[in-house]
Amino acid sequence: MESRSLNILSKLSNSIWDRIVEWLITNRDDPQMPLSDFDRLRYEIRPGDVILVEGRSPVSEIIKTITLSNWTHSAIYIGRLHNIDDPALREFIQKFYSGEPDDQLIIESQLGDGTIVDSIRKYNEDHLRICRPTSLTRSDAQKVISYAVNRLGTNYNVRQIFDLARFLFPYALLPRRWRSSLFEHNAGTPTHTVCSTMMAEAFASIHYPILPVLHRNENGQLIMYKRNTQLITPRDFDYSPYFDVIKYPILDFDELAIYRKMPWGKEGIVLNDERDLTMPAPHTIKKTVVPKLDTEETSAQTKVDSKSLRKAAIKSEEKISASHFTSQNNAVHTTHEPDLPIKRNE
Repeated sequence: MESRSLNILSKLSNSIWDRIVEWLITNRDDPQMPLSDFDRLRYEIRPGDVILVEGRSPVSEIIKTITLSNWTHSAIYIGRLHNIDDPALREFIQKFYSGEPDDQLIIESQLGDGTIVDSIRKYNEDHLRICRPTSLTRSDAQKVISYAVNRLGTNYNVRQIFDLARFLFPYALLPRRWRSSLFEHNAGTPTHTVCSTMMAEAFASIHYPILPVLHRNENGQLIMYKRNTQLITPRDFDYSPYFDVIKYPILDFDELAIYRKMPWGKEGIVLNDERDLTMPAPHTIKKTVVPKLDTEETSAQTKVDSKSLRKAAIKSEEKISASHFTSQNNAVHTTHEPDLPIKRNE
């Protein structure tokens, strides 16, 4: 009877917890368009790259508050199945993923599902960023992928999220290290993890740094120590100097070629400095447009103009001769006309 009651309570608590988890991980509608070009990102990404996600779920808002960063989730890109060298790993992945062989795959740890493999297309509506490990060799990238693949099926560590919140908050009622899972050392492979911790462990397995602790000994020699992987958050991959941040904005400056639309001079004028700017402004220069006529029209117009000129010349000559004849007649009459005596009244 007692075991039956415990069974019922366990099922009830699991049901309540499942509902809470479903609410926490459900993405809300975001009116803002994604800022990254997903198709370009999908084309340029390489196996071993870290993908940062700006989540839209309630748990993402909690993580934003805890970490003071917009990046709330991280995943590792493993490529397509044929990009993985080890046949045993390819076969193992197919136990957890039943999609197309040509799908681009990621491995991630998320609340409610644990560590899973999924298609990168699930994030086609989210704001993403690529963090690429600088100068990572192909063989080491395969080792990082192998570590992540072998973690498939691991449960999500919910307690670690609460302990991380307690550790990162500026004020706390209890000491931050007291009964905290962040500072417990467990021998062997841990059975629970979170997204960034799993990837931090994968890179630590090949001694690749994320945010190492640096120290100089008495001789001035620099020594690097691995940072506690349970303290790594998604923003640390963005902040790390050992990862290149790669962005593919939805409106790419290179593709738009905005510089070609700048108000460059159209005449190809080259100046030495501002003192050479003594020329008039372009809008003050008036250009005379001379219409071009066809050859036939031009010749016809020339003939018409020559005829008009001849007629005008003939008329001008006639006017000149007529005026000359009139002046001669006037002169003759003036010369031969006798002077008449002037009569005076007496």
